[in-house]
Amino acid sequence: MTWYHEGMYDAGAPAGSFWEDDTPPLPPGVDLGPLTGDASCDVAVVGGGYTGLSAAFHLARDHQVDVRVLESGPLGWGASGRNGGFCTFPPTGLTLTQLLRRYGEGEARRFIASQVEAVELVRSLSLDEGIDLRPQGDGTLHVAHSPDRFRDLEEEAALLSGTFGLPVQLMRREEVAETEYDSTEQFGALLNRTGFGIQPLRFARGLAAAAARHGAKLHGSSKVSAWEKEGAAHRLVTASGTLRARRVVVATNGFTRGDLQKPLADRLVPVLSNIVVTRPLTGDERAAQGWRTERPCANTRRLLFYYRMLPDGRFLFGARGDLTGTLADGLRMRAVMERRLGEVFPHWRDVPTTHYWRGFVCMNARLTPAIGQMPDDSSVYFALAYHGDGVSAAPWAGRVIAQLLGGTASFRDIPAALRGIPPRIPFPALRRWYLGAALGYYRLRDN
Repeated sequence: MTWYHEGMYDAGAPAGSFWEDDTPPLPPGVDLGPLTGDASCDVAVVGGGYTGLSAAFHLARDHQVDVRVLESGPLGWGASGRNGGFCTFPPTGLTLTQLLRRYGEGEARRFIASQVEAVELVRSLSLDEGIDLRPQGDGTLHVAHSPDRFRDLEEEAALLSGTFGLPVQLMRREEVAETEYDSTEQFGALLNRTGFGIQPLRFARGLAAAAARHGAKLHGSSKVSAWEKEGAAHRLVTASGTLRARRVVVATNGFTRGDLQKPLADRLVPVLSNIVVTRPLTGDERAAQGWRTERPCANTRRLLFYYRMLPDGRFLFGARGDLTGTLADGLRMRAVMERRLGEVFPHWRDVPTTHYWRGFVCMNARLTPAIGQMPDDSSVYFALAYHGDGVSAAPWAGRVIAQLLGGTASFRDIPAALRGIPPRIPFPALRRWYLGAALGYYRLRDN
């Protein structure tokens, strides 16, 4: 049912991330453990990451809905606990020009405004619920990895500031080197002041604790093995229990599997993203590379590098890649990333990495997130496919789902770029071939 190695879906295996070593365990009573016996609720949420936890939190807090979350592994085990911690936007594979051309200025502006709101939602959740997500940086940097890509940043800056009215600043190479950092692939940058870095697993566990505090029932280690419809009720079966619900939310993102939701899974493309983290760098080592910033950075490669300095001086470096998810290809990918880190930041060539992990970014043919109801069953809702920028988009989408279920919003309130089920991928069994061809093409473009 999947075309990645089964080990990528083994919910009993730790991710191996630095975040797991840096995050306190959940308080007692938050994760109720595996669902046991027969239970019922109004809304069942399948997936215990940012989307599902936010949906449960807002349903319980704002709408007093009886909601339960079923998660295959520990809460936050998937992409929500594995990402690089970039709280930024936009969650799309489209350029701003493509976004404007496809949806028109009005809807494009609604889309961007919603995602600025999404970034602020993460900040407000942290403050309102006392979530220690370790915020870093007053904005994010989009860095030209070659001289000709700076022209792309000039166009991006003009659109963000002019069409969308956002606070951005274009920085020449010399200015970036003087105030932020320098490297072999730094030729200027665009500073977007909307965004910051977080510790993502602390955010996920904090959101889970907040949801439980407001009355949501959360069940980790509760993989849904069967899903049946009995009259107007859904019956979700796990290894040790069953849950009946009037409505269901699918919040599984890149871990969506075809054995339960094939009509939805066939519209999604999970893409592996990989991260290495170094040991803490000394002050002299950081100074050698001119590193002065806490802002998260991503470059202009289509197969981007994304990187940031963590609070304890460790350096996080991430990239897309690997088509199998096998252990051997993971070891190969780690070696490639360590080599590339040393090429981009030559003063850190010999700094060892202490952690390597990977997880799924979820994409679709529309290249924008998808929020909606299943066409053949309006009692099944979904929110997923954040295209690598789900730290803010996913909690926002979870809140939207809660508003739809709670009756305080309608689908017309959702920007067109996000609304409804994405198109089916032609011959979905060929997705590995499509992805391999796309990765090869983008590598040629990036060079």
